[in-house]
Amino acid sequence: MRAGDTGRMLEEPKSAAGYLQATREVSFDDLLAARHSDATACPLPHQADSVKTAREVTRSTLREWGLSELSDDAALVVSELVTNAVRYALRPASTTESNPITLVLLHLSPHVLLAVADPSDEVPTPKEPDFISENGRGLYIVETYSKCWGWDHLNRGGKAVWALFSGTH
Repeated sequence: MRAGDTGRMLEEPKSAAGYLQATREVSFDDLLAARHSDATACPLPHQADSVKTAREVTRSTLREWGLSELSDDAALVVSELVTNAVRYALRPASTTESNPITLVLLHLSPHVLLAVADPSDEVPTPKEPDFISENGRGLYIVETYSKCWGWDHLNRGGKAVWALFSGTH
């Protein structure tokens, strides 16, 4: 993990170390292919209604994993991440059909990693939240509702922005 690529660090250093080890052994490029039994990958079209689809996939996957208690927070975070991905994917310079937006959920007990890959190489940069404005609060919400968040460049181009949640199981 590169310095500066993460948001808030985990409060439990042993869990953070285990998580970081796991993400280096399993690349996001592999996760996008959903080659792991505890992973779900869902390609999403570059359109606004993908946000609703991503929320539904997140809720149903967490329910299947017995982690329904994470559904509300995870659905809110995935809404923000997919909204950003769609916004940047609609820019002509970054739109490619060979590089879709993809939602990935990975169960690394007791954690759930939620990631949204998009074709943009633009680094996610948190802004000071403006609570009056209609936009600009996305990464603030991601940071508030997840244990930590960050991003990784993808080998195929683009990036995956991820957020980590802890379940009680």
